[in-house]
Amino acid sequence: MPIGNAPLSLAYSPCPNDTFIFAAWTRGLLPDAPPVKVVLDDVEALNEAAREGRYELTKVSYGAIPHLLDRYRILRAGGALGRGCGPLVVGRPRADGTVPALSGLPPHVRIAIPGRLTTAFLLLRLAFGRPIDAVVMRFDRIVDAVARGDVDAGLIIHESRFTYERAGLARIADLGEWWEGDTGRPIPLGAILARRDLDGAAARAIDATIRDSLAFAHRNDAAILPYVREHAFEMDDDVMRAHIALYVNRYSSDLGDDGIAAIETLFQVAATARLIPQGVRPEFV
Repeated sequence: MPIGNAPLSLAYSPCPNDTFIFAAWTRGLLPDAPPVKVVLDDVEALNEAAREGRYELTKVSYGAIPHLLDRYRILRAGGALGRGCGPLVVGRPRADGTVPALSGLPPHVRIAIPGRLTTAFLLLRLAFGRPIDAVVMRFDRIVDAVARGDVDAGLIIHESRFTYERAGLARIADLGEWWEGDTGRPIPLGAILARRDLDGAAARAIDATIRDSLAFAHRNDAAILPYVREHAFEMDDDVMRAHIALYVNRYSSDLGDDGIAAIETLFQVAATARLIPQGVRPEFV
């Protein structure tokens, strides 16, 4: 299906990296961009919606993509992939101020997670290698749940990476650090998918529009930040800027060969661990 005059459905998260990337396009600041109907939702809700093929264009977790390739292909622009940006496992410090290592947590430890299809949970299962009693909750509720003692630990993503210490929590493990040390690859976190009823030319045009939107944001961040601020869960400007600086990087414009290699490695490692179907290969526009 080529791009016509009817708006395309475009879904992404309200997190600062996504709103920064898409603001120029979705706020009408790119005069030649195709029209879109925007949905903002938590990434795990978007993962579940993608299983139904609900949106023509959608942000999803790489942990979900092996289950979605019958409906979607991966765009090269607009995603979240990089170094030093992995999910964290956090917990309450013991009386002496220390926390256990990830390997020191008992089997069936109760860990709050931001969703079973998230890349964060896939990385946790790979790194921990033992049964986990996962407690699913929206990502912005995990820090408080750990601080209250509702769960033993929490798997945090997005803005929580910058704020967990304010709640008195300490880092148990950096799963991105584990991944990079184990594979040497950057960390694939999330991607923008194009539904398969969009033909190749249309999908490539959307890729180009995302790059234009990102380039506009870099040139005119003062025009973009009010939109970012409007939707951010954490309203502190320093946190928003730190979030953008970490997650919006050279891979946001194009995955490149090393980004694609990282995604292929994630699928191979997960398949070997029998956490995703065997033989799944990512398919890019």
